Amino acid sequence: MASDHPDNPTQALRGRGAVSNLAGRFAQSTSALESDGWDLEAPPPRRLETEALPERAKSIIATNRSPDLPFEQSINPYRGCEHGCIYCYARPAHAYVDLSPGLDFETRLFFKPDAPALLERALRKPGYRCKPIALGSNTDPYQPLERDKRLTRKLLQVMQRFQQPVTIVTKGQLILDDLPLLAEMARDNLCQVAISVTTLDNALKRRLEPRTAGPAARLRTIEALRYADIPVAVMAAPMIPAINDSELEAILSAAHAAGAEQAAYILLRLPHEVAPLFRQWLQEHYPERMSHVMSLIRQSRGGRDYDSSFSQRQTGSGVFAQLLAQRFRISCRKLGLNQRRQTLDCSHFAAPPRAGEQQSLF
Repeated sequence: MASDHPDNPTQALRGRGAVSNLAGRFAQSTSALESDGWDLEAPPPRRLETEALPERAKSIIATNRSPDLPFEQSINPYRGCEHGCIYCYARPAHAYVDLSPGLDFETRLFFKPDAPALLERALRKPGYRCKPIALGSNTDPYQPLERDKRLTRKLLQVMQRFQQPVTIVTKGQLILDDLPLLAEMARDNLCQVAISVTTLDNALKRRLEPRTAGPAARLRTIEALRYADIPVAVMAAPMIPAINDSELEAILSAAHAAGAEQAAYILLRLPHEVAPLFRQWLQEHYPERMSHVMSLIRQSRGGRDYDSSFSQRQTGSGVFAQLLAQRFRISCRKLGLNQRRQTLDCSHFAAPPRAGEQQSLF
């Protein structure tokens, strides 16, 4: 039995992060193209177009009780992400729909057209208790597909009507299209935004997360959000040993200069299929560093590619992880980051009257 999908190109494709369509862990059988010896010349890898299909969801708010996550409920209007970040911990979710966490994850996308209606229905339920909703916890809510579908904007409009607080993490410039709406929500203490900045190196960005905004554009996004009085943080994530970890202080400093007041970082996570996909990426782009990078990762994950325990999965353990945490704390202290925590306001949540309903006078 071969290990990969027939569409495995075996080398990097322009504008794509993964270098293969590695089979998902639930696949019953897999296949791969093999040469019959008659190939006179290897054909060039074909261009992979992005395909987006509707997904009919029964509900839209996901809940979690993970002690290491700063939210209890989240919404993901999209499944899969065209940004193509090779390190994305959400890639394994594509295996649940019989697709590859590799190239399929960034080329075969799903959108939830009923998401705004489902959200309104959920917020109107008598038993709903208002808590901040994290928008885009699994894939980026401002990936390129948002330009056409505008599902994130429609969800925000529903939240504003209900006075429902929201947090957003993104690396997409499309968030600037919603700046007026977010500014209105921020005035009522209903939203916070975190911009993910993984590297300040454009060449590394193109390999690591090919269809994302460049580093300078993300810093300008932080600046625009801060200018609009929208609380903004920087996510220096993920920190990858011997790839971008040396940039931690520079990222924090640049983000602070742009207006970020809060900061966080996450050590690279390699759950399920992400580990072999990441090793393929290293072999393609940094073969001379591959063994060193993986050695540092294992030193930080109890001798394995990944440790999923709540106490370890975000920050790791061991000498490298401890030094990274110390560097982060020192840099934040020097820059004045994380000096105060803002809590979003849930006290004004209320279901607005439906069309045709008479609002109570009392």
